[in-house]
Amino acid sequence: MKRADRLIRLRHTARWDILIVGGGATGLGCAVDAAARGHSTLLLEAGDFAGGTSSRSTKLIHGGVRYLAQGRLGLVREALAERTRLLRNAPHLVHPQGFVVPVHGAWEGLRLGLGLRLYDHLAGADGLGPCRSLSADATLAALPGLRPDGLRGGLRYQDARFDDARLAITLMRSAEALGALTLNALRVTGLLHAGGRVAGVAAEDGETGEHFELPARVVINATGVWSDAVRRLDDPDAPPQLAPSQGAHVVVDRDFLPGDDALLIPRTDDGRVLFVIPWQGRLLLGTTDTPRTDLPAEPRPLDAEIDFILTTAARYLTRAPRRDDVRSAFAGLRPLIGGTGASARLSREHLIQVSTRGLVSVAGGKWTTYRSMAEAVVDRAEAVGGLPPRPCPTPTLRLFGAPTAPTGDVYGCERAAIERLPGAGRRLHPAFTLSEAEVRHAARAEQARSVADVLARRHRALFIDAAAAQQAAPAVAAVMASELGWDAPRTHEMTEAFHRLAEGFR
Repeated sequence: MKRADRLIRLRHTARWDILIVGGGATGLGCAVDAAARGHSTLLLEAGDFAGGTSSRSTKLIHGGVRYLAQGRLGLVREALAERTRLLRNAPHLVHPQGFVVPVHGAWEGLRLGLGLRLYDHLAGADGLGPCRSLSADATLAALPGLRPDGLRGGLRYQDARFDDARLAITLMRSAEALGALTLNALRVTGLLHAGGRVAGVAAEDGETGEHFELPARVVINATGVWSDAVRRLDDPDAPPQLAPSQGAHVVVDRDFLPGDDALLIPRTDDGRVLFVIPWQGRLLLGTTDTPRTDLPAEPRPLDAEIDFILTTAARYLTRAPRRDDVRSAFAGLRPLIGGTGASARLSREHLIQVSTRGLVSVAGGKWTTYRSMAEAVVDRAEAVGGLPPRPCPTPTLRLFGAPTAPTGDVYGCERAAIERLPGAGRRLHPAFTLSEAEVRHAARAEQARSVADVLARRHRALFIDAAAAQQAAPAVAAVMASELGWDAPRTHEMTEAFHRLAEGFR
């Protein structure tokens, strides 16, 4: 469906059952859930789907090993069950991943071994394989590039990795296939009230400036770190719920750790763990936990965060990565539930709140549990909106494009259709797999509206190699121009906007 057709449907729908504000993991999950239950569903996103935190994660679908030490066994158990569901429902996007934890002391090995075996126990039938002890030689074989100094052995366990932005786009496609309407570049500017209750939203098209008043039986606020701002559209005196935290990552070449297993550094100077994960032909290193009081639309890694990641990795890798080796560096803002103390100890669980006027807000959580969060939110929204309660079908709902067997192709069953588009065999830059046909598909079927939408989220070029992504931008812009009817000034403007964005990732 073209954007013009989506806007026609928007103008001609008298009232929606469920209207969702926010196109990140939580909002998109809610849209899939609500549409799958048969409710008329609208989702509005001010920027692009997964344009914020939901495209800037550590790329893990996991229970959270470090939450064991914090005693959050319920959160770990729930996340491990959701990990299994995602492996089954999105086999083209979520894949098992082996992790190796190096051990340098007997007490460290005992403590880590007990924790990882508890992790296996909490997974139960959903486990991906038992934790195994490794000799020092076996650890070095699994992690070529690991420093052997003082190494006594290692522990190998299983979790899963994924492509966060591609999963978000797949959720958008899944919601629309179930009858929902989703729109990016459409900003909510206010809430509508009737009879003292929230009764819809006012919104503005970011491309044309057209204004809309959109009635709904219930509104869900799923805007992540901006949740408090939307709550204050309903109640200007609403107290803050969130204590945002920034997580930074850097991407380097695979030859720093060329094996297939990921490295888990079990304890950093700030009490966190650090991951070194094979992803998209590169290595992803992260993350940090830095409190933020501001909420920039494009957060940047702080120099101290990059130094922390590189310094920590250097203690474990034979060849220490330097700043010159960084292909891309990015940061995301976590919507942590507020409290006192270090952000690493704040809750990763979610909170659902209903205002006195009936605005349903959800905050917190993480990618792994997006589906169970959405189920709980839609259950609450049905009650608030007076909608008929319906069972949730998403535990076994296969997502859009899911093949019958696991595959390394993020397009899954759609690959054959993409290969029939013009430019299927023409790669747009030697550093990436991105083809002209995939750009056309992004514009036609995935609501890509800018060069950044393609190079940051429909394809992950910006996160893989920011400098090479800048080089690819003109070719992408030319294809987008032919699909969306951009004139020469608009094409140049879009290319330059991407260049400015990419500078922040270099």
